[in-house]
Amino acid sequence: MREDFLLLNPGPVPVTREVREAMSEPMVSHRSAEFESVYERAQTALDYVFTQSTLDGSSTASDGTSLVFNGTATMAMEAAVANLVGCLGGRGDGGNVVALVNGKFGRRFKRIADRYASVDAVEAKWGQSLDLDAVAEAVDDDTDVVTMVHNETSTGLLNPVEEVGEIAEEHDATFVVDGVTSIGGDEFRIDDWNVDVAVTDAQKCLAAPPGTSAMYATERAQEQFDGDAAPFYEDLDWHLRKAESHQTPFTSAVPLFRGLAVAVEDIHEEGMPTRIERHRRQSRAFREGFSAMGLDLFAERNDASEYSNTLTAVALPTDVRGESDAFFDAVEDRGVSISGGQAHLGGEIFRVSNMGGLSAEQILRGVRTVGEAFEEVGADVDREAGIEAAREELR
Repeated sequence: MREDFLLLNPGPVPVTREVREAMSEPMVSHRSAEFESVYERAQTALDYVFTQSTLDGSSTASDGTSLVFNGTATMAMEAAVANLVGCLGGRGDGGNVVALVNGKFGRRFKRIADRYASVDAVEAKWGQSLDLDAVAEAVDDDTDVVTMVHNETSTGLLNPVEEVGEIAEEHDATFVVDGVTSIGGDEFRIDDWNVDVAVTDAQKCLAAPPGTSAMYATERAQEQFDGDAAPFYEDLDWHLRKAESHQTPFTSAVPLFRGLAVAVEDIHEEGMPTRIERHRRQSRAFREGFSAMGLDLFAERNDASEYSNTLTAVALPTDVRGESDAFFDAVEDRGVSISGGQAHLGGEIFRVSNMGGLSAEQILRGVRTVGEAFEEVGADVDREAGIEAAREELR
């Protein structure tokens, strides 16, 4: 791999030298005091990230618990749903879930809920905002859980969590939110948005290695958990009990927890207000740069939704879609890794991330590389205008 390799995928994202060094420390038992100290460090910093992800640094939650899991965010998503509406082994009677879907990860939440409950999906075309009137019609007093993705990674759209939270609160439904590509990089207000359970992933805005994930569960949510009705590995009652002694119920991935602890402590040191402003500035640079180049952003905003502040999805020019492999190869040849579209969006869009600790120079390199790759495959783009527009935003 090139020494100057630049990872701009929407996860995994680059990790710091300190994170890598922490992972290489000598192995210890997951039941040792040394590991308990690592878990406590991670949990303390995660409490900060979950509850103070605001531009003014104020706290938005105070009564919940942060948990770390030996698994990616899909595990955390399933754990949340299964512990709230699970019906495994004849225990529990399932429940009613309203799942909001306007991208791949909203669909994933629905597919998880389908295994445990009766599901009513409110769907929109991928890249378009959800219809809040349709959400209000779907959620009623019989709704147990509402699931939603805050920042839809597959499309680059920031969904209206606050408005949906008001609907869920009105009907006393438990609100479970995927904050996988927003928490740690953008504003997230747990109490203000009536969020009961929030989940995120180590490999995204937290800028840690892939393999662990985290959850923040309010006291209200914890009172509703039924661990016996969930998969054995995802029994949240058990996870909560073990977390009191800074452990997990099962063997922990010690090196990954060490890396996570350092990464989230780095976030605390930077401060969430500064981190949020930096991510927003960098995402504007990507958007303005690609737009000035002559490209079209993929997602469609409206009054309820915004462009993502942690990743940018861009439509491939029509004359390049048949040669999208050549475009991505040209990007890779320059030592940069970006992502294409997922599922039916493959060959139609590309996505770049500004999650984690990227510098302004790396953002500019991403814009420049995309412009050069398009020129190589014959696309009509204005690379220099794109670079200058991005540079202006980063100033």
